[in-house]
Amino acid sequence: MPSITIQNLDNKTVEVTEMIQSVLQAMGAAGVDWMHACGGKGRCTTCAMKVVEGAENLSTYTEAEQRMQRQGRLPKVYRLACQCIVEKGRVVVRVPESGKLPHLEYTD
Repeated sequence: MPSITIQNLDNKTVEVTEMIQSVLQAMGAAGVDWMHACGGKGRCTTCAMKVVEGAENLSTYTEAEQRMQRQGRLPKVYRLACQCIVEKGRVVVRVPESGKLPHLEYTD
């Protein structure tokens, strides 16, 4: 079963149960709080995540992600959690400083 491991949230692992879920939806279904502001439309970068391992297991970049990259708002090793889907295997990500929520303890 595909999974997402959040490295700096004490290696919290989320199993992806539906292949059509975005990473953001999968984390929400598992009860993991993740910063997001535009309702999953890919219009902001608040849900950005740094992909540490398994980038090849994610869906291809969406037009919204490509637009953010062209604008210089999304570095190459980052993906928008609201846009990408784990298609297979394991993906390891990190919450960037800008996406950290004050009520969570991060294990940097």
